[in-house]
Amino acid sequence: MSRYRAVPAEVVADARGETAVAAGLRPLPEAPAVLMHVIRAGDRLDRLAFTYYGQSLYYWRICDANPDYLSPLALLGREPLVTTGFPVFEPPTGPPWGQALRLLADTVGVADVVVIDELGPPRSTALLVKHNRLDVDAEGIAEVIRSAGFTVGIPAERSRIGESIAIPAVTGPPAAGGGS
Repeated sequence: MSRYRAVPAEVVADARGETAVAAGLRPLPEAPAVLMHVIRAGDRLDRLAFTYYGQSLYYWRICDANPDYLSPLALLGREPLVTTGFPVFEPPTGPPWGQALRLLADTVGVADVVVIDELGPPRSTALLVKHNRLDVDAEGIAEVIRSAGFTVGIPAERSRIGESIAIPAVTGPPAAGGGS
């Protein structure tokens, strides 16, 4: 059985107006955390579920206990949309901010750019770029920033490594058939 078995079906329309029957929203069950797991490189939800519950298909229990993350990929920091920080150093002629921001806005996969300017000491400037890593990687973005006239330091992707996620107690068996 599915964990969606008690969720009523709804008729939904797509962008073309065509309708289909789909499961409604499933309310999240109470999932009090009994311990916290610190995310490490290479963690996978199925392996964490096996480690903590002896059953890899219980991974949805971990997802339910961490509702701030919209997808299992986001929970472990593996979603395509990421934020990368690029330290930048201004040329002697002055900062070419307008050019850099225009070029980044025209780059496929770049969703948002924020300039961080800390007056110091020491003074440091960086660009925080939210981007879809399936469309453009950090080196591609660094090249765009360089083409505007900046020198670019080593980019640093914001990561979930070292952050904690909740591991809930087992409060009964999940639905039969894998708990989908």
